[in-house]
Amino acid sequence: MVTIYEVAARAGVSTSTVSRVLNGARVSAESERLVRAAAEALAFTPNRTASRLRGRRSAVIGLIIPDIENPFFTALARGVENRASAAGYSVVLCNTDEDPDREATYLDIAVAEHMAGVILAPADDASDVGRLVSQRRPVVAVDRSLARADVDAVTVDNRAGGRSAAESLFAAGYSRVACITGPVSVETAQLRMAGWRQAATRHTGSAYLDDLLRYADYRVEGGRQAMAELLRLPDPPDAAVVANNLMAAGALDALHDAGLDTPGFGLAVFGDLPFASFGRRGIRVVDVPARALGEAAATLLLERIGGDTSPAKTVVLRAMEQK
Repeated sequence: MVTIYEVAARAGVSTSTVSRVLNGARVSAESERLVRAAAEALAFTPNRTASRLRGRRSAVIGLIIPDIENPFFTALARGVENRASAAGYSVVLCNTDEDPDREATYLDIAVAEHMAGVILAPADDASDVGRLVSQRRPVVAVDRSLARADVDAVTVDNRAGGRSAAESLFAAGYSRVACITGPVSVETAQLRMAGWRQAATRHTGSAYLDDLLRYADYRVEGGRQAMAELLRLPDPPDAAVVANNLMAAGALDALHDAGLDTPGFGLAVFGDLPFASFGRRGIRVVDVPARALGEAAATLLLERIGGDTSPAKTVVLRAMEQK
C-alpha cells in the first residue's frame, strides 16, 4: 500500500503539506499540483477512516446556528457544506433557537462524538467552547465572534453596515430614523445599533435616540412588536434601520396594520427579506454575504484540521447597501 511518505517524497514536499492538501487546507497552487500529481501517479488512496480514528476524530464537522428557519443561516450553511464536502467531510447541522443551554448541549455532543471541528454562530456573548479548545478541536466562530475564546472568526463589518443603512435614510430626506436591533447580549445587534447611533448622532444629535431604539429577538414577532411600539410614540419615527431580515418582515406587518407603507415610511434592512411576496417596495437592503461567510469559515476550519497552528485570525467581510 502506498503511504503518505511516498507521496511526499515523489512530490518533493513535506508530509504535512501532503496532509494539508488531502484535508482541503490552503497551500500554494504549485504544492497542490505536485501533491495531486504524485498521488495520481502512485495510485494513492488516503485511508481517511484509519487516519481519523488514530487521531480520535470523525470525518464530521459540526455547524451550530441559532435559527435554521432564517434564510440567512440556510445560505451560510450551504457555503459551509460546499467547502466541507469538497474536502471529504460531512456536516451535521444543529439549531439552537438562540438558546445558550441548547447550544451547550450541542457543543458537548461535538466533544463526545470526536467531531473534527465546529463552526459556531454563538447564541450570546457567554458561549463557551472551552472543552473543544482544551482538546485541540478546531473552532471557528461565524457571523458573531467569541469574546471568551481565542479562536478564528468570520464576520461582516456590522458597525459600518449599520451606519451605511442609517445614512441612506437620512440622505433620502427622513429625519427621525429609529433602530430595531437584536438581543442586547448578541454582538451583531450591538454593532449594528452602534453604526445607526453614530449616523443618527451626526444628523440629529444625541437627544431622543434612546426613545427610537428597540431591542427584539431577531424573529418576525419581535420586529412586529418593536415597530408597533415605535409607531405609538407621541413623536414617532418616519424611518427605521432593522437589524435582520425576519424582524423586517414583522416591522412591515406593523406598518401595514397602521396604514403605512414604504417608501412613505423609510426602511433599511440587514439581509434580503425572507418572503418573496414582500418584494423590495422601495426598501433599502444591506447585503450580508451569507454564503461567503460560510465558505470562509469552512476554509479556516479545514486549515486548522489540516495542521495550521498560526495565531487566531479574524476575517471581516463587507456588508454593502444594494442600490
